[in-house]
Amino acid sequence: MNLDVTGAFVYFTIPIFGGIPITQTTVSSLLVTALLMFAAVKLGKGLKTRPGRVQVLVEKGVSMLYGMVEESMGAHNLHWAPFIGTIFLSSICGSFIGLTGFLRSVTADLSCTLTWAVMVTVIIWYNNIKNNGLLGWLKGFTEPIVVMTPMNIISEIAQPVSMAFRHFGNVAGGGVITSILYLALSLLSDLVLGLIAGSGWLVPAVLLAAGAALLVLWKKKTHKKLHVFLGAVCGVLGFFGLLQALGLLSGVPVLAFGIPAVLSVYFDLFSGFVQAYVFTLLTMVYIANSCPPPEEAAAEE
Repeated sequence: MNLDVTGAFVYFTIPIFGGIPITQTTVSSLLVTALLMFAAVKLGKGLKTRPGRVQVLVEKGVSMLYGMVEESMGAHNLHWAPFIGTIFLSSICGSFIGLTGFLRSVTADLSCTLTWAVMVTVIIWYNNIKNNGLLGWLKGFTEPIVVMTPMNIISEIAQPVSMAFRHFGNVAGGGVITSILYLALSLLSDLVLGLIAGSGWLVPAVLLAAGAALLVLWKKKTHKKLHVFLGAVCGVLGFFGLLQALGLLSGVPVLAFGIPAVLSVYFDLFSGFVQAYVFTLLTMVYIANSCPPPEEAAAEE
């Protein structure tokens, strides 16, 4: 996960309209868009009556998408399936792109998730005006009683804000936690290995010998797991302490290896997928509420 807690890095600024900054998020968004467009053209071209494995998987994914839209929004809203699929793929790929290590997760930038949320809100307003008319839409703010008008207006504004901050907060928060943990483990690595190697090779050699003794010479079954664990710790610290004493590990945060990467996988893969699904599900629910079945719309009129 490539995330700077100070925000997206600005690569350069286009000198028009007062300056348009091209940030890490901009580059990542364009790459995700280009990859999705390429995949859509590549996978949608040359379809066969007797499909191969790739075509079967693509058709299965499309069928699942349309099934999810029909179940959540109704059969009359199936035309929204391409839009829903685009939102989901843009969100999940925008989170996964942070795993490259040099690109920033698109969803870790509030401007991106807020743009999506505002776009969904505008679509909802458009459909409400289309189905109920402008006066009917405005009348909805005064129901059930006129006193509720301020609360209804606040609710309309809070809807896109909550959608945007929920998605952004989970991805960006995970990146901040990972960055802080990496920094803490790097400092701990410098401190521990510095102390071990501070007196030369003697202490590392003793730790290596102790680790070997615990791992190889200990034959008793009692407390075996504890001695294996302690032996492994002594051996690892002794080995890297010796490398540090020889000047081969200067500036290398040994203790930071592994743990931040595991957290990054969790926040980018698992949390990114969950947030993409939640954002997509909320989008379907909100749009479906503004696009009721024809018979219900006629009954309301």
